[in-house]
Amino acid sequence: MNTRGTMLGMVFEGTGKPLVAQERPIPQPGPGQVLVKVLACAVCRTDLHLIDGELEDPVLPVIPGHEIVGEVLELGAGVDRFRPGQRVGIPWLGHTCGECHYCRTGRENLCDKARFTGCHIDGGYASHTVADARYCFAMPEGYSDAAAAPLLCAGLIGHRCLKAAGEARKLGIYGFGAAAHIIAQVALHEGRELYAFTRPGDTQAQAFARSLGCQWAGDSGDEPPDKLDAAIIFAPVGPLVPAALEAVAKGSTVVLGGIHMSDIPAMPYRILWGERVLRSVANLTRRDAEEFLAQAASMPIETSVTVMPLTAANEALERLRNGEVSGAIVLSPALDQQSR
Repeated sequence: MNTRGTMLGMVFEGTGKPLVAQERPIPQPGPGQVLVKVLACAVCRTDLHLIDGELEDPVLPVIPGHEIVGEVLELGAGVDRFRPGQRVGIPWLGHTCGECHYCRTGRENLCDKARFTGCHIDGGYASHTVADARYCFAMPEGYSDAAAAPLLCAGLIGHRCLKAAGEARKLGIYGFGAAAHIIAQVALHEGRELYAFTRPGDTQAQAFARSLGCQWAGDSGDEPPDKLDAAIIFAPVGPLVPAALEAVAKGSTVVLGGIHMSDIPAMPYRILWGERVLRSVANLTRRDAEEFLAQAASMPIETSVTVMPLTAANEALERLRNGEVSGAIVLSPALDQQSR
């Protein structure tokens, strides 16, 4: 007999199928795990790639969601990093082997045996979840649950992309969504000049970028007023790669921040020549999380969020797909409880 009660989860069962609301028994945390009551979970474009069948080898059925802010309810055996009642964050990276060449050289984000939250491990589109305590993080104070949630992927990937861009003074950002609106604030805080590129005709996103302090905002096909020192592409659109390479100066870097991208078209070598560098960013490391969350605690980052009930996850994903939100959408299980 189940004496632990039940939880609600929005379950992904296969490509082309909407998420299904299911009640399940609240799980017991195993050794090294924490049981967490989900307070907020941001909706990420990676979640769209999952349900569209664009990610390799998800474990189905699975509960998506990897930008989780929650309250620790129970500790599994051997956990001493957290205490019941503490607020924690659970990001995309959920497990690594700890033994391979990548793990032993500070590149656990590339571990071939890595498991990811909301893809191989049940995630945060739920009222409760369990996670490996070694891959959870104390969240900075000063942020509401909803405001903190986008820091855990949009912020972390943005942080890793910004590091990959180097010391660029004039920085272009292609795709001005959740990750861009967070990392733009960090870049401006560091004294950089920001140039925002959006979907053609998306004047709302361009105005949003300018309101955050971007020096210039225009369509993705527009030429910026000056050659850029680096560019970060967050939008999963392959044709943006040659556009960004043409926009940066010689010796500059173009960073691809997405986990999936449409095909990159054939392009002339001349736009790469001149020691321009094209590189991707894959996943994140625990060190990335420690660095960025410490930075978020030391400087004010205003996350723009639209909060929706957990059971509205399918609607939230479609709004994200259609570009109908500025910043990030965050799912709140508490809103479902209030409506009962």
